Amino acid sequence: MRTALALLLLATPAAAQDRVLTIYAEDYVASEWGPGPAIKSGFEAFCDCELRFVTGDILPRLLMEGEGTEADVVFGLNTDVLARARASGLFAPHGQDTSDMSLPIEWTDEIFLPYNWGETAFVYDETRLDNPPASFDELLDADVRIVIQDPRSSISGLALLLWVKQVYGDEAPEAWAKLAPKVLTVTRGWSESYGMFTSGEADMVLSYTTSPAYHIAAEDDLTKKAAIFPEGHYFMTEVAAQLAGTDQPELAQQFMDWILTPEFQAEIPLANWSLPAKLPEADWPEVMRDLPRPEVTLFYSEDEAEALRQPALDEWLRAFN
Repeated sequence: MRTALALLLLATPAAAQDRVLTIYAEDYVASEWGPGPAIKSGFEAFCDCELRFVTGDILPRLLMEGEGTEADVVFGLNTDVLARARASGLFAPHGQDTSDMSLPIEWTDEIFLPYNWGETAFVYDETRLDNPPASFDELLDADVRIVIQDPRSSISGLALLLWVKQVYGDEAPEAWAKLAPKVLTVTRGWSESYGMFTSGEADMVLSYTTSPAYHIAAEDDLTKKAAIFPEGHYFMTEVAAQLAGTDQPELAQQFMDWILTPEFQAEIPLANWSLPAKLPEADWPEVMRDLPRPEVTLFYSEDEAEALRQPALDEWLRAFN
């Protein structure tokens, strides 16, 4: 009897350790200011498991690892890379009802599940920039120092490529030629760029229309603002997906089931500093409801984005080499 009890006590911790959900996520997710800590504590509160984030450039890593990946779920892909992700055949259906989302576009995808959205924008500090550009055309002619992200390693950098392509079409090379001299530096990711901006090294930074909400809510700072352009702003949504080959299918499905719940969605605005994918605007925090929003939403489908990615990147490289 005592031998059996001892064996049970020894086995219990090991069994608990086996319930680990591994999520591949973008770097910002697991940072102290990202949504990762709230997501981890929220999910672990009811899953009887451990949630483990593995951060980095998640799509290249997944494509390299293939069916041997240790990921159970990916968190942080966006529509501009979904064609490549889908073509891998690594993902399983999410099983959620997406008929009543808070997105400005219709979402019918059975594999990739949005959890947030926003629009790309250039953010400035009104104490350092007296006359911010009021349009994309004005930005190209303005005397400003800008930091942006590399489209080869950053989803926001890739969104800028497609934003410029949407606004300028065949004249995109000329737009890049005007913008390039104003770019102080190109960083690998968003965090480095935004840090340079907040430290005063640049006048403007490529970010999102929702970025000022952080400064208002967390710092009581009303000086950071997004420049809203009449040409429109490029729509982005980040998505999660479960791996078809996961060895934790129950936990992976449980996580996907949780994403569109009011409890999860309520964490997005003030933890991810973006807009929730399935939460009525009336339930958004006041700071998000009060932010200026563009009147025009620009967007490419995943197939369009994939077809344009390399030509747009070539135009960008010519301007910055």
